[in-house]
Amino acid sequence: MAKRNRPHSKSTSQPRDNQASARWLLLIHQIPPKPDYLRVKVGRRLQGVGAVAIKNTVYALPAGPESYEDFQWIMREIVEGGGDAFVSESLLGDGLTDEAVRARFDAARNEEYREILADAKALLKAVRLPAAKGRRGTKAKSGTRRPALEHELAKLRRRYESASAIDFFGASEQAAAGAAIAEIHDHLRRHSAEVGERQASRPLNGATWVTRRDAHVDRVASAWLIRRFIDRRPTFRFVDPNRYAHRDGELRFDMFEAEYTHVGDACSFETLVSQFVPDDAALREIAEIVHDVDCKDAKFRREEAPGLARMIAGIVALSAEDEDRVERGMTLFDSLYAAFGGRRLK
Repeated sequence: MAKRNRPHSKSTSQPRDNQASARWLLLIHQIPPKPDYLRVKVGRRLQGVGAVAIKNTVYALPAGPESYEDFQWIMREIVEGGGDAFVSESLLGDGLTDEAVRARFDAARNEEYREILADAKALLKAVRLPAAKGRRGTKAKSGTRRPALEHELAKLRRRYESASAIDFFGASEQAAAGAAIAEIHDHLRRHSAEVGERQASRPLNGATWVTRRDAHVDRVASAWLIRRFIDRRPTFRFVDPNRYAHRDGELRFDMFEAEYTHVGDACSFETLVSQFVPDDAALREIAEIVHDVDCKDAKFRREEAPGLARMIAGIVALSAEDEDRVERGMTLFDSLYAAFGGRRLK
């Protein structure tokens, strides 16, 4: 199925105020009654690409190469499942107007946007709670709550981007949902200013960072983050935790009693991102992938997680020494960061 890597609101070649007839792609299918799961599977596929039903077994998308590819993949699944299907490009007729079909697309997207907006309002209340407690003189546990709030915001943002990717005509509720998500982000950014000021008042340059031996994804990713964003001249020590004695000035990560380790259900990489670079969107994306690989709980259901796990397994197989694993990981995470639109790293 065609992959929309850059979610954005789409429009057809014919704007709303153009009275010329638009061209549509129609998928017409017949699905056998058994197996039951095929009908459910096809329905989810059609919903995922943004198609709307104009008849019981007729689904429409605005004509275009991506839409054609999407329908071709779905048609193949139907045929392989024992059904019949074909795709046709045509104009509408028989009393069904272009505007009426566009209204169906808008209605489907608006329903999603309203659900996103409702969840965004609930999250905004949770985001505002630590600040309100602080104004009343009550100590808020924002340090432990922030990663969870950021994760919820990231999930909302992905839902919004997924809906926007198949919002072909710019549904009316899109702006409100987008504005609510932006407001949550602004609140989190303002609340992180105090943490940022504390970190800036004691810059790190050449600190000793200690973690456990036999580094895997969380420690390799954390070492990359430390070197690229936190401490440009770090020294890493990989120790046996059973024999390690903490020395003054050492900073520990991803180990027992560490300054930076798992907080709640957040992995060490997430904790470091939250403390030092909370406003970097590309790092938040990577944090979710690292979480899914390290914690194995599929919390974010990131499709990139199996690929990253395989790459880390390759690094471990090639490198017996932890220092070598970190060096190989630098290139891997530099590339991943760039893939998510991160700034060019020196």
